Amino acid sequence: MDFKTLLLDINEKGVASLTMNRPARHNAFNEMVIGELHEAVDFLDDHKSVRAVVLKGNGKSFSAGADLEWMKRAAKFSKKDNEADALALSNMYQALNTLSKPVIALAHGVIMGGGTGLVACADIVFSTPDAVFAFSEVRLGLVPATISPFVIAAIGARQARRYMLTGEKFDGRVAQSLGLVHKLVPEADELAATAQSFIEKNILGNGPKAVAATKVLIRDVAGKPIDEALRKMTAEKIAEIRTSDEAREGLAAFFEKRAPDWQ
Repeated sequence: MDFKTLLLDINEKGVASLTMNRPARHNAFNEMVIGELHEAVDFLDDHKSVRAVVLKGNGKSFSAGADLEWMKRAAKFSKKDNEADALALSNMYQALNTLSKPVIALAHGVIMGGGTGLVACADIVFSTPDAVFAFSEVRLGLVPATISPFVIAAIGARQARRYMLTGEKFDGRVAQSLGLVHKLVPEADELAATAQSFIEKNILGNGPKAVAATKVLIRDVAGKPIDEALRKMTAEKIAEIRTSDEAREGLAAFFEKRAPDWQ
């Protein structure tokens, strides 16, 4: 695919690298970045050979959030146009959040505002300890509205109260303590290799359809009361999966002590 603000590569193992490529602007968002990210995510979701997606930023930072030139233009939009603009951003986040393949984000440098939304939408996040995060919207007289559902799902309302209300900066270690980051990697130039090794050891051996179904399961179960309806729903899901071709192949491979066909 031909992108102006992104780089996309898929290796022979089915690992896609999706790289935001505006290094001079610290990979800040504008309309084109948002549109191309959404297009790329939809493409990867439909790509049958893709098993995992690595999301990263070229240059010194992962993403500094909204491009200020774009924000200046948006300030002159009508309310209706601003709503459409914000909805396009929200739709991109939702596409990333519901992508059927595991998404591993590599956070380094500056991760501000909308950039934190991308991190929150990823399934697994690696970061350098010295990465700088902030929900910086209030510092500009704005609110983190579009990213809020995804960020609050990642770190909870209690932590969001502190960091969204203050706009204060915090590093990778704090981000890990909040649950926004899963693993710290000492240096930025080690992130990609660490992610590739992690994917090979922990993702590529799993049934791709089972992984996709588990992502849906987590969304369906999170925050719900453990009542009869929820337990019935989970019983129906496992009953459906047990009879699938992938599950039969996985169980057969286990008992026959061989690799399943998806490997």
